[in-house]
Amino acid sequence: MSNPFTKKNPFMSMWLSGANKIAGTGRGLWQAAARKQQSAMIREADKMTTSFWTEALKKPSSRKRRKTGN
Repeated sequence: MSNPFTKKNPFMSMWLSGANKIAGTGRGLWQAAARKQQSAMIREADKMTTSFWTEALKKPSSRKRRKTGN
């Protein structure tokens, strides 16, 4: 006699397939948002690094002396 609890349930299979599809879509959206945020952070870090080094390597500007009215 076969055990009814070990039989395949077509409704459970369809339900799990749908759940996996929804979970896959959600995971894809989440990964895309994370990737977008990560690339924005990298771009900002590059801008900050570039501006720091360009300012640090610039030749210091010579200050003009003011003549006093004395």
